Amino acid sequence: MTSMNRRIASGSARGARLLAGTALGAVAARAAYTALTRRPPGFNGLGGDEAWGRTNHRGEPVTLLEGPAFVAGAAAGGLLAPGLGGGRTRAAALLAGVGSGVLGGYDDLAGSASSRGFKGHLGALARGEVTSGAVKILGIGATGLAAAAVAGSPAPTRAGRGFDTLVNGAIVAGGANLMNLFDLRPGRAIKVGLITGVPLALAARGPAVAAAPLGAAAALLPEDLAERAMLGDTGSNALGALLGLAATRLGRGPRLAVLAGLVGLNAASEFVSFTKVIARTPALNRIDMLGRRPVAAPVPVPDASVGVPSGGAASVPRQQGAAESSVANDPAS
Repeated sequence: MTSMNRRIASGSARGARLLAGTALGAVAARAAYTALTRRPPGFNGLGGDEAWGRTNHRGEPVTLLEGPAFVAGAAAGGLLAPGLGGGRTRAAALLAGVGSGVLGGYDDLAGSASSRGFKGHLGALARGEVTSGAVKILGIGATGLAAAAVAGSPAPTRAGRGFDTLVNGAIVAGGANLMNLFDLRPGRAIKVGLITGVPLALAARGPAVAAAPLGAAAALLPEDLAERAMLGDTGSNALGALLGLAATRLGRGPRLAVLAGLVGLNAASEFVSFTKVIARTPALNRIDMLGRRPVAAPVPVPDASVGVPSGGAASVPRQQGAAESSVANDPAS
């Protein structure tokens, strides 16, 4: 067999593994979503619908069960997908996805909006207040390092392997946090995941790692765009962590570039509203609105100087509830 034929055969095999992993993740995620929404699990004495129900940016009810469905689909697909190599890679993917998802789920179910962003949560921790967000930040950092250590490094020296573990762990954790910052409008986090994940899946060393999470995310996108469900911290943290793990399969130079981008964007989120930047940038806004319901026109507020007809009542704009504030608002807004 010529070298050209070998390359074609190798490319065909990689493509088949990618499609198989994607299909497995998609089927598992849809099955999990169906099961979870049919019988939503309760939490801390609350019924399932109440525990997982939230109010979106329109003031309409959505469920966060898309997040656990994504985690289950990505985990099942990752365990069954061909081409992940040894057991270390599968174990690292399971740890990164499920670990980040569990920590995100803790914040979804037990968190509050009293502190927001790195600055808010770490500032509260400095004052002696342990917020659910601080637990998640520290926990995802530890999960990223653990997943990187389990995945291992091909570096020939101990110092090189240690350096790779630190860089790779930071990429996993940074990806988990950054993806969560995009889960503020329907479909946005999944679109970001697909746009960044497909090139990673096509990279020479990373197709199988990214395949199952991409399939799970794509399968759940219709629910997200229809504003019936959202990833929440559970799903967005897991999606970002798994794509971060896929990025650790790149060479050292590209990995350092990815890490720099993650650090820069996470830092910028403390001062800049991604939602406002997207809305002001025509190309980004078109992608963001693709498949979504049109933005509702603002409800006019009656002029206070105009008298209310006898026997009538003034129209009062709907106020945001606590649940809506914690889900719909951009941390930097």
